[in-house]
Amino acid sequence: MRDASGRDPRSFDPVVVGHHETDAWAAYYRHEWPAFLRGAYGMVSAGFGLLPVDAVRGAWWVLRANQLWAPYPDNDPQGAREQMRRFYALVARHGGLAIDPARASALEVEWWRVHRAHQHHEDVTRDQLVAALVDLYAYVYTADPASLETAAQHRVEAMDLSDRWVAAGCDRADPLLAAERRALVASYSALLDAVVRVQDRPS
Repeated sequence: MRDASGRDPRSFDPVVVGHHETDAWAAYYRHEWPAFLRGAYGMVSAGFGLLPVDAVRGAWWVLRANQLWAPYPDNDPQGAREQMRRFYALVARHGGLAIDPARASALEVEWWRVHRAHQHHEDVTRDQLVAALVDLYAYVYTADPASLETAAQHRVEAMDLSDRWVAAGCDRADPLLAAERRALVASYSALLDAVVRVQDRPS
């Protein structure tokens, strides 16, 4: 199935998506919301091939979800899920993926929850975070969970680097940010490989 732009939604440029996500993560932790919106627009546009007007809407809902999630410990998970439900409804409608927006948004915000718990509680493991990402990827892309482990591992590596970058002061010149970018590109490259296998399966 192809999206509104005529592009297969299971085809994306891992370098472009990884760079935009790094920019969005950095802006999130610095609370630079206009910069986050630009990064989110790039992620949505490159990741799902949405037309510009739809990419703007999608990026806005991703921004609002992250703003509702950001406060610690008193954030708004239900509000974040609702904003991401709107985002995934847009993707389902115009991005060419057959998903239930409520289910996708619940899985999205679940990995946010596990990551935050991993940040603050030693008993929440890296493996739990990997599993939460695999659950999201497997649902959104209808892919074999086993094929998604590498993508999830690289993304968790990026989160660990991001957490270290935040603890060091969120300096954009810090080499940790460049390492995070490389890990995210590696994650999206592995995700693309897994998704291409889905496309190549005999029907």
